[in-house]
Amino acid sequence: MVSKSQIKLITSLGQKKYRQKNGLFVAEGIKVIREFLNSDFQLVNLFASEFVFDIPEEQFVLAEERELKKISFLKTPQTALALFKIPQQNLEVLDDLTIALDGVRDPGNLGTIIRLCDWFGVKNLVCSKDTVDCYNPKVIQSTMGSITRVNVIYKNLTEFLQDQDLVTYGTFMEGENVYQKQLQQKSILVMGNEANGITSEIEELISEKISIPQFGQSQETESLNVATATAIFLSEFRRK
Repeated sequence: MVSKSQIKLITSLGQKKYRQKNGLFVAEGIKVIREFLNSDFQLVNLFASEFVFDIPEEQFVLAEERELKKISFLKTPQTALALFKIPQQNLEVLDDLTIALDGVRDPGNLGTIIRLCDWFGVKNLVCSKDTVDCYNPKVIQSTMGSITRVNVIYKNLTEFLQDQDLVTYGTFMEGENVYQKQLQQKSILVMGNEANGITSEIEELISEKISIPQFGQSQETESLNVATATAIFLSEFRRK
């Protein structure tokens, strides 16, 4: 049975300030939870309708369907929900392509970008402090476990870029055609905000501007979704 205090704690974790205060985040669904259990993330409690995980019994809480509905952040609740500790993340050596996000706000976009980093073997994802929290329940679900294999760090992006001695690519509509560009693997690729792109402050730190050319003739298509654009750029970096 899920206690009232547990319900209160779990539902509060929908807000960033309570995730930071308690150092906890929520993962839902058997597949996603298994990914976290098979990683270095530390389990606190697991709430499920049956005991199907290889975990210590004291960490398991038997939860009825109605209780899972109360604590779930999904429209259709899963049969399992878990609380994990938020780890202390440290930046790994930048010996390959690194992605940097400048103010990406949509949880779905961030989750997709984390999955893309996992797929294309990008170890470090550096986020500006105004980028959406990677432990937001919507982000966690959309990563489908990929966040366990990608090092997501939040930093003052200006200071981070100033400290790096690497080519820094920025994505701009007026940038050089990425399909005709010789790209360096050991570099940083900056992706901007969904509505406003890369900020002027970060633009000053960009070494080379690149873009995805538009082949369609419609003037109504102003830009690509940031996650879609990230997929295209990553594919092109890895192709060369």
